[in-house]
Amino acid sequence: MKTILLISPYWKEDHRWMVSSVKLAELWQRIGFRVVVVCMGKNEQLAGSKEQLGKASIEQVSGTLEIHRVPDFFIPDPWNYGIAFGFSGYAVKLVKSIKPDIVVVNKLLFWSSLSTIALRLRGVRVIQITDALVGMTWWPRGFIPKVCAAIYAWTLGWLELLCAERVVFFHPQSEKLLKRLGIAGKCEVIPTGIDPSTFGTRANESGKVTVTYVGRLESIKGVDDFLAAVSPIVKSHSEVRAQVVGWYKEGHPLVAKYERDVTFTGLQSDIPGILSKTDIFVLPSHSEGLSNALMEAMASSCACIASDVGGNRFLIQNGISGFLFPAGDREALRSHIQRLIEDPIKRQSMGMAARERIEKLFSWDIVGEQYDQLFQKFITQK
Repeated sequence: MKTILLISPYWKEDHRWMVSSVKLAELWQRIGFRVVVVCMGKNEQLAGSKEQLGKASIEQVSGTLEIHRVPDFFIPDPWNYGIAFGFSGYAVKLVKSIKPDIVVVNKLLFWSSLSTIALRLRGVRVIQITDALVGMTWWPRGFIPKVCAAIYAWTLGWLELLCAERVVFFHPQSEKLLKRLGIAGKCEVIPTGIDPSTFGTRANESGKVTVTYVGRLESIKGVDDFLAAVSPIVKSHSEVRAQVVGWYKEGHPLVAKYERDVTFTGLQSDIPGILSKTDIFVLPSHSEGLSNALMEAMASSCACIASDVGGNRFLIQNGISGFLFPAGDREALRSHIQRLIEDPIKRQSMGMAARERIEKLFSWDIVGEQYDQLFQKFITQK
């Protein structure tokens, strides 16, 4: 069995769940690969069963999945950035130790992605995958974070792209920008995809129209826009229920401001169950890659409303499989929510179209074939 070393910023932590890495590792195991993950973070649940290798904890999840976690220092929102000194050196040692057939680095501009440069300097071929070009097409909120992201993107971020043997984007990027970066000839688009069989059963028998946001309460996600848009609707419509599903720091100001009108569930594990009882799903991000939460909602036949940024416009056909609105435009968002509350036929038709689009273009059967072709070609070109 051939081995993939997946270098990821994180794996599963409350404050930073790297969904794309978790999902892709599962997909790659399905198509016949062993996956070894090295990421940042702590694994406190393994006391008594974890090994120590340097500063990293090692978790042997199964015969085809092993996770190495290097402890990091995390800078919270709006930076959302972890620093783990010695991470690249650990990744290099791991390559020498396990001799993987393929090395994949997920995401750009994270501390972990500096491994692309370190490995290239040692002659290791790397596939760089990412859902966004941070500091180029994806921006944090706040002037100083935007400036820092732009500087970082056009220095180390650009160097990471140049050092990669292949670059895989989860959704299409500007061809003009790729040519300007000098990487157009080695790029392709393969979405993370989703297993639609896990989702899709509608079971909302509450008699209320449920409007849901799933994700962390971070500024970039635009949760403040969602709450400001939906709160007046909840107050004036007794048949409407709104909820925010996801991790948030205790004492979060948005929770204190809106908890009378909106339910904050905290981190939940049964997302398929939650989406099965959701009528309208909202993703109001100010910047976005290819959202797994949006794919899950579409696969669940929810009527989806998303900001017109990044991969959202790749997933949603505006007016057919969902509604798009300008990021930050709360009035437009409120109007779309109101429209779907009042028009159950439109909700149903959009939900059906969303599910169909996922099955035709983003299901794991299709995406798995694309990744298998990429990996087989990459291995034979050594």
